[in-house]
Amino acid sequence: MPTTVNEPIRTPALDTMLDVLRAPFPGAGSNIALRWVDRVLRGTGQVVFQGNWLTGLFILVAIGINSRVYLVAALVGVVASTGTALLLRMDRGLVDAGLCGFNGVLLGIGLNAYLSQDFTAGQWPDALLYVYIVVGAAMTTVMLAAISSLLGSRKVPALTAPFVFTAWMFIFATLQFGDFHPGPLLQAILPSHLIATEPVTIETWYEGTFKGIAEIFFQDNALSGIVIVIGIALNSRVSALMGLLGSLSGVAVALLYGASETPVALGLYGFNAALTAMALGGVFFVLNRMGALYTLFGTLVTVWAWATMSVLLSPLGMPTFTSAFVIVGWFFILAKAGFLGVVPIDPADSTYPEDNLRRWRGGRLSDGR
Repeated sequence: MPTTVNEPIRTPALDTMLDVLRAPFPGAGSNIALRWVDRVLRGTGQVVFQGNWLTGLFILVAIGINSRVYLVAALVGVVASTGTALLLRMDRGLVDAGLCGFNGVLLGIGLNAYLSQDFTAGQWPDALLYVYIVVGAAMTTVMLAAISSLLGSRKVPALTAPFVFTAWMFIFATLQFGDFHPGPLLQAILPSHLIATEPVTIETWYEGTFKGIAEIFFQDNALSGIVIVIGIALNSRVSALMGLLGSLSGVAVALLYGASETPVALGLYGFNAALTAMALGGVFFVLNRMGALYTLFGTLVTVWAWATMSVLLSPLGMPTFTSAFVIVGWFFILAKAGFLGVVPIDPADSTYPEDNLRRWRGGRLSDGR
């Protein structure tokens, strides 16, 4: 519990300056086109829990650094999912906050990536695949509404589950249609016990950590990861730190337990852990001392959960996507009712970690239970 109730909330000078950037995109209040720019950028930023147009812009730049193909796919996805939300008259506040767009971003890139022969750079889709991406992104909005209706009363967010479920459905379907050409990563592989033999270097740690951030958006590029971290930090230094620590934890746990160096260096053990660390670490729980321990616990579990999902899905030739994050995130958020030692935050009242902590200390944060 906070020690003082309803005390004045003091905002650090840096956050006061950053609040200018947290405001809507310039001109969005009076211009429809600029309002759409704001929604698209915020929707992109919400993938990493940052409702900030500048964060979204940095993420799009990071994607473009690695692949113009995936940059276009991300834009197609976020426009389609956001447009569907507007067409079906979802809550305008959710739309304007970007909460109806972030699953579309991931769906657009994900379908493009796994249906490309070159996963790293991607290949330009034909018209049929673009239609498929648009329909899939629109479906994430329906999934979002459905999952929110099930979990909303418990104050549990949908997270990236709409993307995961829709992506699995649409990728499975491609196997039944000859005009789709699944990429090389959609090959069924029987799991076997791994014996790691590759040497681990400093580069493994560096690449694994920053690619772990980039792989949230399917980007196999450490520089993209660095730009994304900078973009997150422009809205929340705590979230940027949580993302880095989460990805680094994924690398550390994987290497400590003898995982193969190659997937570690590719960031595959880091991206789900990074999402869990950002979600639990200040967005859906107050980041006090117990909240920090709870976040660390969830982050570590996510690393093993990713390995489990990888083993389960590899015989089907299906990627794990962010399923490990969704599973662990849901369990840890649902468990809040039984743990009085942590302070859950109502998703509808959450802003960014620094502000959530200040409002909790001032007794002005809604009860997340």
